[in-house]
Amino acid sequence: MKNTSCPGNPLVRQSSRREFLYVGLVGSIGLTLPTFLRQQAGAAMKQYDLHAPVAQSVINIFLPGGMAHQESFDPKPYAPSEYRGPYGSIDTALAGVRFGEKIPKLAKIADQFTVIRSMAHGEAAHERGTHNMFTGYRPSPALQYPSVGSVISHELGPRENLPPYVCIPQVPNEFANSGYLSSAHGPFAIGSDPSRKDFEVRDLNLPKGVSTERFDRRRSLLDTVDAHFRDLENSDQIASVDAFYDHAYKLISSQKAREAFDIKQEGDKTRDFYGRHEPGQRMLLARRLVEAGVRFVSLTAGGWDHHQNIKDGFNKNMPNVDHAVAALLTDLGNKGMLDNTLVMLTTEFGRTPKINKDGGRDHWPRVFSVMLAGGGVKKGMIYGSSDSLGGEPEENAVNAADLMTTVYHQLGITADKELMAPGDRPIEIVDGGNVIDGILEKKA
Repeated sequence: MKNTSCPGNPLVRQSSRREFLYVGLVGSIGLTLPTFLRQQAGAAMKQYDLHAPVAQSVINIFLPGGMAHQESFDPKPYAPSEYRGPYGSIDTALAGVRFGEKIPKLAKIADQFTVIRSMAHGEAAHERGTHNMFTGYRPSPALQYPSVGSVISHELGPRENLPPYVCIPQVPNEFANSGYLSSAHGPFAIGSDPSRKDFEVRDLNLPKGVSTERFDRRRSLLDTVDAHFRDLENSDQIASVDAFYDHAYKLISSQKAREAFDIKQEGDKTRDFYGRHEPGQRMLLARRLVEAGVRFVSLTAGGWDHHQNIKDGFNKNMPNVDHAVAALLTDLGNKGMLDNTLVMLTTEFGRTPKINKDGGRDHWPRVFSVMLAGGGVKKGMIYGSSDSLGGEPEENAVNAADLMTTVYHQLGITADKELMAPGDRPIEIVDGGNVIDGILEKKA
């Protein structure tokens, strides 16, 4: 039997070095970013662009629970009262197009975005509907599919020493992760809500008692130990690990990166413009992040599982979301960023055409609405339609695979490219989706 306690044993050298990294570094300054930053290795180089990108970044605003299309983008003012629901409809900036009365700010700028009124995917359970909208795939017991943010991270990599995929404030669900891709392509969750007065981004600030000088000394010490172990082991793996830590140091020590997450640098006028509430400040931070170089930002707003009393539910949730989304689109436009930033307002599924006995609507995946703006999407368009009661697509049905394929297309990613899943199985980024050409601006 081998004596594994011998100092010359390579297992001991590897273990000692690992303990140094995790105890001496992670334990002292709370550094968890190297794991996340592994995407800076070869994956970022693998771009199979067959067309030029139009969008450079995506902001995905996800409304968990399933927002009713009837009370938002697809009201049915001529349906019987038990189908119309508790609200009326209002005019929009588009002639002949009406929205629900609870989104007046978005109605005023309806000429700036596209609404797809014919989304459908057939999955009535929360988990399955969410999976579809984050991956473009129906759930499978045999494989965990990566989210759109993780695919973008894998295909395009980081910019400006910033994480390519960020979630505000937390990873919203298990399907927003990296699936069969490396966990290096998982999201960076900021860990706190930007609407809080004590808002602080996890992992970007040194813990109390760790000065900048101490941080730099520890980096210097790590470099010395790295050189020692590299001479002993001559390991390519050590060199790659060193690169991951190097990127982590760059992110923590980068003034530009920390400033991107520092919402307090925005003036009071701008913060008020977005709204001093959770949706407003989350969307303002999302704008800051894509402006700095983050490729994909996913955020949640409100709760929309209104089985009972949908009137009170919309009264509670929609005014702030309407305010914040309208502010985001206006701000992006004013800054000249809307053309290369794709904004998505999505949800799990729709709600039943008929109001139930409790004054709510139940799960209904057979038709619902999503909104897209910027990033080469047409302005002032209603694409597709539902039937007179809001129960089925009537024209131009769109599924989750189509939506994801279109998002990837605008980013210059080929959606039918095959990625390698465990067991060396090639899996297409999206299987069977079609680009929704009807909603895209024609290239000059």
